[in-house]
Amino acid sequence: MLKTYTGSCHCGAVYIEADVDLSAGTGKCNCTLCTKMRLWSVEVAPSAFRLIAGEEALADYRGRNPVAHHFFCSHCGVRPFERIDAPNMTGHTYYNINVACLDGVDIDELMAAPVTYFDGLHDDWGSTPSEVRHL
Repeated sequence: MLKTYTGSCHCGAVYIEADVDLSAGTGKCNCTLCTKMRLWSVEVAPSAFRLIAGEEALADYRGRNPVAHHFFCSHCGVRPFERIDAPNMTGHTYYNINVACLDGVDIDELMAAPVTYFDGLHDDWGSTPSEVRHL
């Protein structure tokens, strides 16, 4: 079921709103950045994402994946969302919302959400990594 959530970084400088359906699935990636950040994300379309405040506080880390904009708060370092510009891979741009940054998420609903694991470490996004316990 589609719900509108608000969320933020730790210090509150970056504030977002997103229309999310957790039951449609979430994702975890094994690339070096997502593993270190323990990112658990939910994908939303650009029309379902709104940056309410804090654009000036955002820093954009690109890393090794040129399509991923890993935005984080330049004050507290928390990454509430990222933008993926992948017209060659998915045909569209989308946002990954960090579910840990969303306010008021029902834990039972989150735990019931399907999780897809991505093998970003080997740039094999269509495959499930052989080890996912640490994600």
